[in-house]
Amino acid sequence: MTIDRRTLLAGLGCGLLPVPAWAKNPAIPGWYADPEIRIFGGRYWIYPTFSADESIAAVQSSLTPAQIEMRKRPDIWAPFLRQTFLDAFSSPDLVNWTRHPRILDVTDVSWAAFAMWAPSAIEHRGRYYLFFGANDIKHDGHLGGIGVAVSDRPEGPFRDAIGKPLIGRVVNGAQPIDQMAFRDDDGSLYLYYGGWKHCNVVRLAPDMTSLLPFADGRTFKPITPSPDYVEGPFMLKRRGVYYLMWSEGEWTGPDYRVAYATGPSAAGTPITDFGRKSPLMDSLSVPF
Repeated sequence: MTIDRRTLLAGLGCGLLPVPAWAKNPAIPGWYADPEIRIFGGRYWIYPTFSADESIAAVQSSLTPAQIEMRKRPDIWAPFLRQTFLDAFSSPDLVNWTRHPRILDVTDVSWAAFAMWAPSAIEHRGRYYLFFGANDIKHDGHLGGIGVAVSDRPEGPFRDAIGKPLIGRVVNGAQPIDQMAFRDDDGSLYLYYGGWKHCNVVRLAPDMTSLLPFADGRTFKPITPSPDYVEGPFMLKRRGVYYLMWSEGEWTGPDYRVAYATGPSAAGTPITDFGRKSPLMDSLSVPF
Protein backbone atom coordinates (compact mmCIF):
# COMPACT_ATOMS: atom_id res chain seq x y z
CA MET A 1 0.00 0.00 0.00
CA THR A 2 1.27 3.45 -0.88
CA ILE A 3 0.61 6.61 1.13
CA ASP A 4 0.87 9.98 -0.54
CA ARG A 5 2.79 12.84 1.03
CA ARG A 6 -0.33 14.78 2.09
CA THR A 7 -1.74 11.75 3.93
CA LEU A 8 1.60 11.15 5.64
CA LEU A 9 1.98 14.78 6.73
CA ALA A 10 -1.59 14.86 7.97
CA GLY A 11 -0.94 11.76 10.06
CA LEU A 12 2.25 13.23 11.46
CA GLY A 13 0.41 16.44 12.22
CA CYS A 14 -2.18 14.58 14.29
CA GLY A 15 0.63 13.06 16.29
CA LEU A 16 1.95 16.52 17.08
CA LEU A 17 -1.36 17.85 18.40
CA PRO A 18 -1.31 18.56 22.13
CA VAL A 19 -2.75 15.79 24.28
CA PRO A 20 -5.40 17.12 26.65
CA ALA A 21 -4.42 17.00 30.30
CA TRP A 22 -6.75 15.20 32.65
CA ALA A 23 -7.00 15.67 36.38
CA LYS A 24 -6.57 12.62 38.54
CA ASN A 25 -7.82 11.62 41.95
CA PRO A 26 -6.48 12.14 44.45
CA ALA A 27 -5.44 15.49 42.98
CA ILE A 28 -2.46 15.83 45.30
CA PRO A 29 -0.27 13.10 46.84
CA GLY A 30 -0.24 12.39 50.54
CA TRP A 31 -2.78 12.30 53.33
CA TYR A 32 -4.57 15.64 53.61
CA ALA A 33 -7.98 16.85 54.74
CA ASP A 34 -10.04 20.06 54.97
CA PRO A 35 -8.93 21.47 51.59
CA GLU A 36 -9.80 25.07 50.78
CA ILE A 37 -9.18 26.37 47.26
CA ARG A 38 -8.46 29.98 46.29
CA ILE A 39 -7.20 31.86 43.23
CA PHE A 40 -4.19 34.11 43.75
CA GLY A 41 -2.03 35.58 41.02
CA GLY A 42 -3.63 33.55 38.24
CA ARG A 43 -2.99 30.24 40.02
CA TYR A 44 -5.20 27.89 41.97
CA TRP A 45 -4.14 27.33 45.56
CA ILE A 46 -5.19 24.49 47.87
CA TYR A 47 -4.64 24.92 51.59
CA PRO A 48 -5.30 21.61 53.43
CA THR A 49 -4.77 20.02 56.84
CA PHE A 50 -1.86 17.59 57.05
CA SER A 51 -3.50 14.36 58.23
CA ALA A 52 -0.89 11.60 58.43
CA ASP A 53 2.61 10.59 57.42
CA GLU A 54 3.34 8.74 54.20
CA SER A 55 5.93 5.96 53.97
CA ILE A 56 8.57 8.51 54.93
CA ALA A 57 7.60 10.37 58.08
CA ALA A 58 7.54 14.16 57.99
CA VAL A 59 10.30 15.95 59.86
CA GLN A 60 9.17 16.81 63.36
CA SER A 61 8.87 20.51 64.13
CA SER A 62 11.22 22.17 66.58
CA LEU A 63 9.40 22.75 69.85
CA THR A 64 10.00 25.04 72.78
CA PRO A 65 9.76 23.75 76.37
CA ALA A 66 6.38 25.48 76.65
CA GLN A 67 5.10 23.71 73.52
CA ILE A 68 6.37 20.36 74.78
CA GLU A 69 4.41 20.94 77.98
CA MET A 70 1.22 21.73 75.97
CA ARG A 71 1.54 18.35 74.26
CA LYS A 72 1.27 16.48 77.58
CA ARG A 73 -2.47 17.01 77.86
CA PRO A 74 -4.06 13.61 78.59
CA ASP A 75 -6.98 14.19 76.20
CA ILE A 76 -4.89 14.50 73.01
CA TRP A 77 -5.45 11.86 70.34
CA ALA A 78 -1.95 10.71 69.33
CA PRO A 79 -2.25 11.45 65.56
CA PHE A 80 -2.94 15.10 66.37
CA LEU A 81 0.61 15.41 67.74
CA ARG A 82 1.94 15.00 64.17
CA GLN A 83 -0.10 17.95 62.92
CA THR A 84 2.41 20.70 63.59
CA PHE A 85 2.64 22.33 60.17
CA LEU A 86 0.67 23.21 57.06
CA ASP A 87 1.52 22.62 53.39
CA ALA A 88 -0.02 24.30 50.35
CA PHE A 89 -0.36 23.27 46.70
CA SER A 90 -0.62 25.51 43.62
CA SER A 91 -1.56 24.84 40.00
CA PRO A 92 -2.04 26.81 36.78
CA ASP A 93 -4.64 24.36 35.42
CA LEU A 94 -6.07 22.21 38.26
CA VAL A 95 -4.10 19.27 36.82
CA ASN A 96 -0.42 19.87 37.56
CA TRP A 97 0.24 20.72 41.19
CA THR A 98 3.30 22.12 42.96
CA ARG A 99 3.75 21.40 46.66
CA HIS A 100 4.82 24.26 48.91
CA PRO A 101 5.99 22.60 52.12
CA ARG A 102 5.55 24.00 55.61
CA ILE A 103 4.05 27.35 54.72
CA LEU A 104 3.30 27.60 58.45
CA ASP A 105 4.91 25.68 61.30
CA VAL A 106 4.35 25.73 65.07
CA THR A 107 8.00 26.76 65.24
CA ASP A 108 6.68 30.21 64.28
CA VAL A 109 3.57 30.09 66.49
CA SER A 110 4.62 30.08 70.14
CA TRP A 111 1.16 29.23 71.52
CA ALA A 112 0.45 26.31 69.12
CA ALA A 113 1.83 22.80 69.63
CA PHE A 114 -0.37 20.29 67.77
CA ALA A 115 -3.64 19.80 65.85
CA MET A 116 -2.95 22.56 63.33
CA TRP A 117 -6.11 22.39 61.21
CA ALA A 118 -8.26 23.74 58.38
CA PRO A 119 -6.28 26.70 56.99
CA SER A 120 -8.22 29.47 55.26
CA ALA A 121 -6.30 31.99 53.15
CA ILE A 122 -7.37 35.40 51.92
CA GLU A 123 -5.59 38.34 50.24
CA HIS A 124 -6.09 41.81 51.67
CA ARG A 125 -4.33 45.01 50.66
CA GLY A 126 -1.45 43.16 49.03
CA ARG A 127 -0.77 40.75 51.88
CA TYR A 128 -1.94 37.20 52.53
CA TYR A 129 -3.59 36.11 55.75
CA LEU A 130 -3.88 32.50 56.85
CA PHE A 131 -6.43 31.62 59.52
CA PHE A 132 -5.85 28.28 61.23
CA GLY A 133 -6.89 26.23 64.21
CA ALA A 134 -4.49 24.78 66.76
CA ASN A 135 -4.43 22.69 69.95
CA ASP A 136 -7.99 21.32 69.71
CA ILE A 137 -9.10 23.13 72.86
CA LYS A 138 -11.77 21.42 74.95
CA HIS A 139 -12.52 24.30 77.33
CA ASP A 140 -11.47 27.87 78.00
CA GLY A 141 -8.68 26.72 80.30
CA HIS A 142 -6.77 25.31 77.34
CA LEU A 143 -4.46 27.54 75.31
CA GLY A 144 -5.32 27.42 71.62
CA GLY A 145 -8.10 28.15 69.16
CA ILE A 146 -8.07 30.11 65.91
CA GLY A 147 -4.95 32.03 64.97
CA VAL A 148 -3.95 34.30 62.11
CA ALA A 149 -0.63 34.35 60.25
CA VAL A 150 0.56 36.74 57.56
CA SER A 151 2.86 36.64 54.54
CA ASP A 152 3.73 38.72 51.50
CA ARG A 153 3.21 35.68 49.25
CA PRO A 154 0.48 33.04 48.99
CA GLU A 155 3.10 30.28 49.40
CA GLY A 156 4.43 31.85 52.58
CA PRO A 157 6.34 31.54 54.71
CA PHE A 158 3.60 32.71 57.07
CA ARG A 159 4.33 34.09 60.52
CA ASP A 160 2.05 34.44 63.52
CA ALA A 161 0.53 37.92 63.28
CA ILE A 162 -0.51 38.63 66.88
CA GLY A 163 1.30 36.17 69.15
CA LYS A 164 -1.90 34.69 70.56
CA PRO A 165 -5.16 33.16 69.32
CA LEU A 166 -7.55 35.52 67.58
CA ILE A 167 -10.40 33.42 69.01
CA GLY A 168 -9.27 31.43 72.02
CA ARG A 169 -12.44 30.45 73.86
CA VAL A 170 -15.70 28.61 73.36
CA VAL A 171 -18.49 31.09 72.51
CA ASN A 172 -22.13 30.12 71.91
CA GLY A 173 -21.10 26.48 72.29
CA ALA A 174 -18.83 26.60 69.20
CA GLN A 175 -15.38 25.07 69.52
CA PRO A 176 -12.96 27.47 67.78
CA ILE A 177 -11.98 25.30 64.78
CA ASP A 178 -12.70 25.04 61.04
CA GLN A 179 -12.50 28.74 60.20
CA MET A 180 -13.30 30.18 56.77
CA ALA A 181 -12.54 33.78 55.71
CA PHE A 182 -15.03 35.47 53.38
CA ARG A 183 -15.09 38.88 51.68
CA ASP A 184 -18.47 40.25 50.65
CA ASP A 185 -19.04 42.39 47.55
CA ASP A 186 -18.98 45.57 49.64
CA GLY A 187 -15.55 44.70 51.03
CA SER A 188 -16.81 43.55 54.44
CA LEU A 189 -14.78 40.68 55.87
CA TYR A 190 -16.14 37.77 57.88
CA LEU A 191 -14.86 34.65 59.56
CA TYR A 192 -17.14 31.61 59.88
CA TYR A 193 -16.13 28.87 62.27
CA GLY A 194 -17.26 26.28 64.75
CA GLY A 195 -17.29 22.68 65.86
CA TRP A 196 -19.35 20.82 68.47
CA LYS A 197 -22.56 21.35 66.45
CA HIS A 198 -22.44 25.15 66.72
CA CYS A 199 -21.48 27.78 64.12
CA ASN A 200 -20.55 31.42 64.67
CA VAL A 201 -19.72 34.30 62.37
CA VAL A 202 -17.55 37.27 63.33
CA ARG A 203 -16.55 40.43 61.50
CA LEU A 204 -12.88 40.91 60.71
CA ALA A 205 -11.43 44.38 61.13
CA PRO A 206 -9.48 45.92 58.22
CA ASP A 207 -6.21 45.01 59.97
CA MET A 208 -7.28 41.31 59.72
CA THR A 209 -5.96 40.69 63.22
CA SER A 210 -8.90 41.89 65.33
CA LEU A 211 -12.69 41.66 65.40
CA LEU A 212 -15.45 44.23 64.97
CA PRO A 213 -18.88 44.12 66.61
CA PHE A 214 -22.07 43.78 64.59
CA ALA A 215 -24.62 46.60 64.55
CA ASP A 216 -26.42 45.08 67.55
CA GLY A 217 -23.24 45.16 69.63
CA ARG A 218 -22.49 41.44 69.51
CA THR A 219 -19.07 40.26 68.38
CA PHE A 220 -19.93 36.57 68.02
CA LYS A 221 -23.13 35.90 66.13
CA PRO A 222 -24.57 32.36 66.25
CA ILE A 223 -25.78 31.14 62.86
CA THR A 224 -26.00 27.38 63.38
CA PRO A 225 -28.11 26.47 60.33
CA SER A 226 -29.42 23.06 61.38
CA PRO A 227 -29.55 20.67 64.35
CA ASP A 228 -27.53 18.32 62.15
CA TYR A 229 -24.66 20.81 61.76
CA VAL A 230 -21.34 19.45 63.05
CA GLU A 231 -18.42 21.53 61.74
CA GLY A 232 -16.63 22.87 58.65
CA PRO A 233 -18.64 25.95 57.57
CA PHE A 234 -17.96 27.39 54.10
CA MET A 235 -19.58 30.52 52.65
CA LEU A 236 -19.94 31.65 49.05
CA LYS A 237 -22.14 34.14 47.21
CA ARG A 238 -23.72 33.70 43.78
CA ARG A 239 -26.19 36.03 42.06
CA GLY A 240 -26.98 37.80 45.29
CA VAL A 241 -27.69 34.63 47.28
CA TYR A 242 -25.47 33.50 50.14
CA TYR A 243 -24.75 29.77 50.37
CA LEU A 244 -23.51 28.32 53.64
CA MET A 245 -22.16 24.76 53.51
CA TRP A 246 -21.07 22.53 56.39
CA SER A 247 -20.39 18.94 57.46
CA GLU A 248 -22.81 16.61 59.22
CA GLY A 249 -22.49 13.17 60.78
CA GLU A 250 -19.42 11.48 62.24
CA TRP A 251 -16.22 12.36 60.38
CA THR A 252 -14.91 8.80 60.73
CA GLY A 253 -18.22 7.12 59.82
CA PRO A 254 -20.36 6.35 56.77
CA ASP A 255 -22.91 9.08 57.59
CA TYR A 256 -20.44 11.93 57.06
CA ARG A 257 -21.93 14.34 54.52
CA VAL A 258 -22.10 17.94 53.29
CA ALA A 259 -25.29 20.02 53.51
CA TYR A 260 -26.06 23.62 52.65
CA ALA A 261 -28.45 26.47 53.32
CA THR A 262 -29.19 29.84 51.74
CA GLY A 263 -29.65 33.28 53.23
CA PRO A 264 -30.11 36.92 52.24
CA SER A 265 -26.95 38.26 53.88
CA ALA A 266 -23.50 37.19 55.00
CA ALA A 267 -24.64 37.01 58.60
CA GLY A 268 -27.97 35.29 57.93
CA THR A 269 -30.40 37.94 59.16
CA PRO A 270 -32.60 36.63 60.58
CA ILE A 271 -30.82 33.44 61.57
CA THR A 272 -33.72 31.27 60.40
CA ASP A 273 -33.06 32.37 56.82
CA PHE A 274 -30.17 29.90 56.77
CA GLY A 275 -32.50 26.92 56.50
CA ARG A 276 -31.02 23.50 55.77
CA LYS A 277 -31.36 22.09 52.26
CA SER A 278 -30.81 18.52 51.08
CA PRO A 279 -27.25 17.20 51.51
CA LEU A 280 -24.95 18.04 48.60
CA MET A 281 -23.03 14.79 48.96
CA ASP A 282 -22.43 11.95 51.36
CA SER A 283 -19.90 9.16 51.73
CA LEU A 284 -22.32 6.59 50.34
CA SER A 285 -23.25 8.34 47.09
CA VAL A 286 -19.91 9.81 46.01
CA PRO A 287 -17.57 7.33 44.27
CA PHE A 288 -14.03 7.48 45.63
